[in-house]
Amino acid sequence: MSEQANEQQFNIDKIYIKDVSFESPNTPALFISGSEWKPELNVQINSSNSTVNENMYEVVLSITVTAKQQDKTAFLVEVKQAGIFTIKGFEESNLNGMLGAYCPETLFPFAREVISSLVTNGGFPPLLLAPVNFNALYQQHMEQQAAAAAQQETAH
Repeated sequence: MSEQANEQQFNIDKIYIKDVSFESPNTPALFISGSEWKPELNVQINSSNSTVNENMYEVVLSITVTAKQQDKTAFLVEVKQAGIFTIKGFEESNLNGMLGAYCPETLFPFAREVISSLVTNGGFPPLLLAPVNFNALYQQHMEQQAAAAAQQETAH
């Protein structure tokens, strides 16, 4: 076997927006209410991946942000930021970690910029999402899967 066959490769082939939505159902009333802008934010983050072809994967980072001002929805923004990645020469456990943590981490700044732009263009103050530790989220997901598998084993 040649050395080249074992060589690890990671490429970002394409980064793109797969889906985007912005709603501000309570405007213009919110803009003229005179109350101080102190929204209650709810941020949900998920990622998924699929095989495009051999050694090529699509990873989709989905972020939904809901902002409420005095129990009324100020805005709801949903972004599915996607990327196509070529990943080869890695063991399966490393590959899963790359697809579940490293690739979403790569996509996050792009999604954060799209969200900030949509919110600002919607007439609201800029929204900068805090950094996310995707490695910790991936580990938590793996622990939950292991616990669920162990629970199924004891049920049988």
